[in-house]
Amino acid sequence: MKKYKVGYTTGVFDLFHVGHLNILERCKEQCDFLIVAVCTDEYAHESGKNPIISYPDRARIIAALRCVDKVVPMEFTDKLEAWKLHKFDVLFSGDDWKGTERYVKTEQQLKEVGVDIVYFPYTKSVSTSMIKEQLKQNNG
Repeated sequence: MKKYKVGYTTGVFDLFHVGHLNILERCKEQCDFLIVAVCTDEYAHESGKNPIISYPDRARIIAALRCVDKVVPMEFTDKLEAWKLHKFDVLFSGDDWKGTERYVKTEQQLKEVGVDIVYFPYTKSVSTSMIKEQLKQNNG
Protein backbone atom coordinates (compact mmCIF):
# COMPACT_ATOMS: atom_id res chain seq x y z
CA MET A 1 0.00 0.00 0.00
CA LYS A 2 1.27 3.44 -0.88
CA LYS A 3 1.83 6.10 1.76
CA TYR A 4 -0.55 8.68 0.23
CA LYS A 5 -3.85 8.51 -1.59
CA VAL A 6 -3.62 11.67 -3.74
CA GLY A 7 -0.36 13.39 -4.70
CA TYR A 8 0.15 16.72 -6.44
CA THR A 9 3.15 18.20 -8.20
CA THR A 10 3.77 21.04 -10.61
CA GLY A 11 6.15 21.99 -13.35
CA VAL A 12 6.66 23.61 -16.72
CA PHE A 13 7.87 20.31 -18.26
CA ASP A 14 9.34 22.02 -21.31
CA LEU A 15 11.60 19.89 -23.54
CA PHE A 16 10.57 16.75 -21.65
CA HIS A 17 13.61 14.76 -20.45
CA VAL A 18 14.58 11.90 -18.14
CA GLY A 19 14.85 14.23 -15.12
CA HIS A 20 11.15 15.03 -15.52
CA LEU A 21 10.35 11.33 -15.82
CA ASN A 22 12.45 10.50 -12.74
CA ILE A 23 10.60 12.95 -10.50
CA LEU A 24 7.15 11.95 -11.77
CA GLU A 25 7.89 8.24 -11.26
CA ARG A 26 9.15 8.95 -7.74
CA CYS A 27 5.94 10.85 -6.99
CA LYS A 28 3.79 7.99 -8.23
CA GLU A 29 5.74 5.49 -6.10
CA GLN A 30 4.32 7.25 -3.04
CA CYS A 31 0.68 7.84 -4.01
CA ASP A 32 -2.25 5.99 -5.55
CA PHE A 33 -3.39 8.93 -7.70
CA LEU A 34 -1.00 11.54 -9.09
CA ILE A 35 -2.20 14.96 -10.22
CA VAL A 36 0.31 16.98 -12.24
CA ALA A 37 -0.24 20.71 -12.70
CA VAL A 38 1.47 21.87 -15.88
CA CYS A 39 2.22 25.60 -16.05
CA THR A 40 0.19 27.39 -18.68
CA ASP A 41 2.13 29.45 -21.19
CA GLU A 42 0.87 32.67 -19.58
CA TYR A 43 1.88 31.60 -16.08
CA ALA A 44 5.27 30.35 -17.28
CA HIS A 45 5.99 33.70 -18.96
CA GLU A 46 4.93 35.61 -15.83
CA SER A 47 7.35 33.41 -13.84
CA GLY A 48 10.24 34.27 -16.16
CA LYS A 49 10.18 30.99 -18.07
CA ASN A 50 9.82 30.89 -21.83
CA PRO A 51 8.74 27.41 -22.85
CA ILE A 52 9.54 26.26 -26.36
CA ILE A 53 6.74 23.68 -26.37
CA SER A 54 3.18 25.06 -26.05
CA TYR A 55 1.04 24.32 -23.00
CA PRO A 56 -1.42 22.02 -24.85
CA ASP A 57 1.48 19.89 -26.14
CA ARG A 58 3.30 19.83 -22.78
CA ALA A 59 0.06 18.83 -21.03
CA ARG A 60 -0.59 16.10 -23.61
CA ILE A 61 2.92 14.67 -23.15
CA ILE A 62 2.51 14.55 -19.35
CA ALA A 63 -0.99 13.04 -19.63
CA ALA A 64 0.38 10.22 -21.81
CA LEU A 65 2.70 8.99 -19.06
CA ARG A 66 1.70 5.80 -17.24
CA CYS A 67 2.67 7.33 -13.87
CA VAL A 68 0.32 10.34 -14.24
CA ASP A 69 -3.37 10.01 -13.44
CA LYS A 70 -4.60 13.55 -14.10
CA VAL A 71 -3.20 16.74 -15.65
CA VAL A 72 -4.50 20.16 -14.68
CA PRO A 73 -3.39 23.63 -15.75
CA MET A 74 -1.23 25.57 -13.30
CA GLU A 75 -2.26 29.20 -13.49
CA PHE A 76 -1.21 30.46 -10.04
CA THR A 77 1.47 29.90 -7.38
CA ASP A 78 -0.63 29.45 -4.23
CA LYS A 79 -0.52 25.77 -3.24
CA LEU A 80 -3.26 26.20 -0.62
CA GLU A 81 -5.59 27.36 -3.40
CA ALA A 82 -4.51 24.32 -5.44
CA TRP A 83 -5.35 22.09 -2.45
CA LYS A 84 -8.81 23.65 -2.21
CA LEU A 85 -9.38 22.67 -5.86
CA HIS A 86 -7.76 19.21 -5.87
CA LYS A 87 -7.78 17.96 -2.23
CA PHE A 88 -4.39 16.20 -2.32
CA ASP A 89 -2.71 14.55 0.68
CA VAL A 90 0.84 15.37 -0.32
CA LEU A 91 2.64 18.01 -2.35
CA PHE A 92 5.76 16.80 -4.13
CA SER A 93 8.41 19.40 -4.93
CA GLY A 94 12.01 19.70 -5.98
CA ASP A 95 14.47 20.11 -3.12
CA ASP A 96 15.67 23.43 -4.53
CA TRP A 97 12.51 24.99 -2.99
CA LYS A 98 13.10 23.61 0.51
CA GLY A 99 13.79 26.36 3.03
CA THR A 100 12.82 29.19 0.70
CA GLU A 101 10.57 31.89 2.10
CA ARG A 102 7.74 30.82 -0.21
CA TYR A 103 7.90 27.16 0.78
CA VAL A 104 8.30 27.79 4.51
CA LYS A 105 4.95 29.60 4.26
CA THR A 106 3.51 26.83 2.05
CA GLU A 107 4.60 24.16 4.56
CA GLN A 108 2.82 26.02 7.38
CA GLN A 109 -0.37 26.51 5.34
CA LEU A 110 -0.56 22.92 4.16
CA LYS A 111 0.28 21.48 7.59
CA GLU A 112 -2.86 23.21 8.92
CA VAL A 113 -5.00 21.19 6.49
CA GLY A 114 -3.10 17.92 7.04
CA VAL A 115 -1.03 17.92 3.84
CA ASP A 116 2.60 16.74 3.80
CA ILE A 117 5.33 18.07 1.55
CA VAL A 118 7.88 15.61 0.16
CA TYR A 119 11.00 17.04 -1.48
CA PHE A 120 12.89 15.15 -4.17
CA PRO A 121 16.36 15.90 -5.50
CA TYR A 122 16.55 16.91 -9.13
CA THR A 123 18.45 14.75 -11.62
CA LYS A 124 21.72 16.65 -11.70
CA SER A 125 22.84 15.43 -15.12
CA VAL A 126 20.01 17.05 -17.11
CA SER A 127 17.71 20.05 -17.05
CA THR A 128 15.72 22.04 -19.57
CA SER A 129 18.14 24.95 -19.06
CA MET A 130 21.09 22.66 -19.83
CA ILE A 131 19.38 21.39 -23.00
CA LYS A 132 18.64 24.94 -24.17
CA GLU A 133 22.25 25.98 -23.53
CA GLN A 134 23.56 22.95 -25.45
CA LEU A 135 21.29 23.80 -28.38
CA LYS A 136 22.64 27.36 -28.41
CA GLN A 137 26.23 26.10 -28.43
CA ASN A 138 25.52 23.60 -31.21
CA ASN A 139 23.85 26.23 -33.37
CA GLY A 140 26.24 29.08 -32.47
